[in-house]
Amino acid sequence: MIWNLVKGIIFFFPTVLGILGNVFVFVNYILFLGGTEMKSIHFILIHLAFANSIMLFAEWVPKTIAALGQQNFLHDTGCKIVIYMVRVARGLSICTSGLLTVVQAVTISPTDSMWRRLKLKSPWHILPIFVFFWILNSLISMNLPFSVISINSVNISQISKGDKYCYFLPEGWIIRWTFLTLMVLRDAVFQAIMSGASGYLIFALHKHHQHVLYLQSSNVLYRAPPEIKAAQSVLLLMLCFLVFYWSDCAFSMCFSYSLNIDSVILNIHKYLTLGYAILSPFVLIHRDGRLGACFHSQEDRKAHRNCRSY
Repeated sequence: MIWNLVKGIIFFFPTVLGILGNVFVFVNYILFLGGTEMKSIHFILIHLAFANSIMLFAEWVPKTIAALGQQNFLHDTGCKIVIYMVRVARGLSICTSGLLTVVQAVTISPTDSMWRRLKLKSPWHILPIFVFFWILNSLISMNLPFSVISINSVNISQISKGDKYCYFLPEGWIIRWTFLTLMVLRDAVFQAIMSGASGYLIFALHKHHQHVLYLQSSNVLYRAPPEIKAAQSVLLLMLCFLVFYWSDCAFSMCFSYSLNIDSVILNIHKYLTLGYAILSPFVLIHRDGRLGACFHSQEDRKAHRNCRSY
């Protein structure tokens, strides 16, 4: 019981911190960065924070309750909803992160660059892309409601409940490999997009660095434009995403070949799965000066005016 309580507390605080961080980013970009000056990248960050909040909340509530020793709180319908929400939100986070790198690459590209052909005429034109992401990830996860039931509905003595609350029914190999292939294909496509756009961002930032060195050698005062700072923030976000994503994949592959898995390793894997969703809002708060000003001075009118003028 004490170990379950410790696990519940350890899982509780980082996840709640991540939820609060994503909610803060979501609310502030809507309230303080909205209006006629709203940009495409603001819509994307709002959508990313929303997807991460759904994933963290759907993971946090049942796992925290289960870790505290309450096993009979989710029935079949609850399990289907929770697992489906987590899977869809995870896919949305991957797709939105890929879109974020592309939009940032278009933003800092020269006017004669091929990237400029991808520039949207209006930030509102990005909303159909979000609709496509929701439809895509909903379809890729549509097998889950038919393959997930509550652990309380399973009469198998070999299952150790621990902090588990849902059970995946065995699926036919055609269904299993079809949806697994779709998930892998989605991840591969959007990571390829992310890698290409990130490579261009690195190239653009290198050229900017060379330009800054030239100006400094000429004793010219130069101040980096907001687009360059935003590009650096996006690259840092993508680095976080790749570290957590591939660490999660490595652990998952090890689990598939291991019969006995230590509970500590399982808990580390949980944090790797949610690490990007927990860390990403604080990267944005730290890197975005105006958003950070809102975070530190919510009641300060001057900071409020700065946020409104972004």
